[in-house]
Amino acid sequence: MAYFAASVDTTEENTKFAQHVEADYPILGDPTKATATAYGVLGSFGVANRWTFYIGIDGKILHIEKSVKVSTAGPDVAAKLGELSIPKR
Repeated sequence: MAYFAASVDTTEENTKFAQHVEADYPILGDPTKATATAYGVLGSFGVANRWTFYIGIDGKILHIEKSVKVSTAGPDVAAKLGELSIPKR
């Protein structure tokens, strides 16, 4: 299993954010917004919606969570992984 974040911010902004939150995962940059556009997450004013994509090892999207709550994101992701029968690390 792998997890990462993707952001339309610049590499410099992502690096500062990762350091600020002490992220233990990579944050991929998409400053051209091409990936955000391809995944349909680019919202108003060029800001990406905060969605979580669960992608199987075969590359197929298993679930898209469009109602992400920052305050409960960790437990919510863990619960969804359980529902999807993704083994724990």
